[in-house]
Amino acid sequence: MSGLFGAIEAGGTKWNLGTFSADGEAIESARIATTGPEETIGQALAFFAARGAGPGFAAIGIACFGPIELRPGAPHWGYVLDTPKAGWAGTDVVGPFRARLRCPAGFDTDVNGAALAEHLWGAARGCGNAAYITVGTGIGGGAIIRGEPVHGFRHPEMGHVAVGRHSDDRDFPGVCPFHGDCLEGLASGPAIHARWGCSLSELAADHPGRRIIADYLGQLAIMQMALLSCERIVFGGGVLATPGLLDMIRAEAKRRDNGYFGYRDVAEIIVPPALGDRAGLMGGLALAQRALAAQADGQRGG
Repeated sequence: MSGLFGAIEAGGTKWNLGTFSADGEAIESARIATTGPEETIGQALAFFAARGAGPGFAAIGIACFGPIELRPGAPHWGYVLDTPKAGWAGTDVVGPFRARLRCPAGFDTDVNGAALAEHLWGAARGCGNAAYITVGTGIGGGAIIRGEPVHGFRHPEMGHVAVGRHSDDRDFPGVCPFHGDCLEGLASGPAIHARWGCSLSELAADHPGRRIIADYLGQLAIMQMALLSCERIVFGGGVLATPGLLDMIRAEAKRRDNGYFGYRDVAEIIVPPALGDRAGLMGGLALAQRALAAQADGQRGG
C-alpha cells in the first residue's frame, strides 16, 4: 500500500490534524481553532495539501462534532446538521477533502472515532462492546457493539439523556439550549461554571459540587451497563481531569449497580482513555483505514 493517511479530529473549539504513514505511524500533527467553516476547512486543506505532495493520500478520516449525517446514500452524507455551533449547520465537511485530496474519506462522530480508536489500540482493546464518553464543553458518547461503531437514524447522543436530579441540585435549570436539564445541561463544563463560577477541579475537594457531578456521570455509566452490557466504559474530556472524579464515578456506579449487572470490579470497567487526548485523532486514522478497506472491498466485489 502506498500513500499517506490523513486524520482529523474536528471539534467544536479546535481541529486536530495528523498525517500517518501507510503502516499507521504518526508523522506530523497540528492544531487549528474552529472558526467559520470556510476558514477552518481551508486551513485544514492547506495542511494536508502541503504534506501529500509526492505519495498523495491513500485515505482521510474525519471524526467530527455533531449532529452529522451518517446514513449511507443520504443526500447530505458527510454534512454537519442542525448544530448550535454558529455558522456550521448544513456544512459539507467531507466533500472538500475528497475533491482536493482525491482519496476515499471515512466520516463519523468525534466520540465514535475515539471509541473505535480505544477499541483498536487502547483501553477497550479486545472488547466487543464498549463506550467512550467525553465530558467537557459538552458531553458526548460513542458506542462500539460487536466491534462496530453504532449508527442508526443518526448516532448516539449520550449527553442528551435525562438523569435523576441530585437532592442538592433541584433548582438549577440546566444550560442545554434544547433540553435544559439533560445530562449535558447539568454536568458539562459550562453547566459547572454556571452554578459555581469555576471549573470542577477548582472546587474544594469536599465541595458538594463534586458529588453532584459524580452522581450524574455515574448514572450515565449505569445506562451503558444496562443498555449495552459494556465491557469497558472509557471516560475522557477536560472535566475528567478533576482529581478523584473517576473514582467517585466508579463508587456511584457501584452503588447504583448493587451487584445486579454481574460486574466483578467496576474499576476494571470504568477506565480513563489509554490514548489520552490523542483518542480523537487516532479515531480519524481508524476511519481512514476503514474507508480504504471499504473501497478495496467494493472494487473486488465490482
